[in-house]
Amino acid sequence: MKQFDKIKGLIVAPFTPFNKKGEVDLGPIADYAAMLQKNGLIGVFINGSSGEGYLLTMEERLKLAEKWMSVVPEGFKVIVHVGATCVKESVQMAQHAQEIGAFGTGAMASPFPKVGRVEELVKYCEEIACGAPRLPFYFYHIPALNGVYLPMLPFLKAADGRISNLAGIKYTFESLYEYNQCMLYGNGKYDMLHGQDETILSALVMGGAQGGISGTGNYIGKSLVGVISEYNKGNIEKAVEHQNFAQEVINVIARYRGNIVAGKRIMKLMGLDLGANRTPFQNISDDEEAKIKRELEAIDFFSRCNRL
Repeated sequence: MKQFDKIKGLIVAPFTPFNKKGEVDLGPIADYAAMLQKNGLIGVFINGSSGEGYLLTMEERLKLAEKWMSVVPEGFKVIVHVGATCVKESVQMAQHAQEIGAFGTGAMASPFPKVGRVEELVKYCEEIACGAPRLPFYFYHIPALNGVYLPMLPFLKAADGRISNLAGIKYTFESLYEYNQCMLYGNGKYDMLHGQDETILSALVMGGAQGGISGTGNYIGKSLVGVISEYNKGNIEKAVEHQNFAQEVINVIARYRGNIVAGKRIMKLMGLDLGANRTPFQNISDDEEAKIKRELEAIDFFSRCNRL
């Protein structure tokens, strides 16, 4: 069993830029990476759900990984999501991530066929993690997207000693009780990266979280970093204020099909146009964009969002 340092701080799940023809656009990524670091983020988890990873070809995913690695500042972590419905492709992407010097790899459960037992999930992760044995591997638990509502504590118990480079879980689910139990397993053996921005303060208080991977951190990373830093300094009231502001922003995106769709359009409103979403996502219309802008202005978003 390899021992990996736990991540302290907030990593962002970035959007994938597309040009007007719907092709991957590598052009904005250097400015994107610089913006994230400027606002206190410590890394990226690329080609995941926010990045529309399952809608990309493997070639596109490899090129994106190479581009991010070529532009990130020193010390800025790049974790590559390599999950796919074809495990052979996942292994190839994991091997590639190791070859280009990525910080780590991760994978969510495949949406097809939907995993129904913990043993199936462990086997899936085991094969993928073996593709990059020197890198930490993080299972990405996000059942709302793939319908795999398996318990994570039994997963850790079954994987313990079997997946030698399993570093932990990106936990994007509502159960703070389960999150806490996973955090306590094996005297805190595994890194439980908090993945639900709505409850980051609660995870700090109850779960003992140290790091997280955030979707809304693309545009409100400053506030989410503020939640963590103010909590660590004992300034609970300030931490609550940051969390409540984040909730207000999340309330806006929830009215417009969530972070992947509305969040990506918010980046355009901030001055970093990353293009539209791929089919089957229903893109934000011009009318909806105007409404989103008005709703964000009403909560003073543009004075508190990430700065370019």
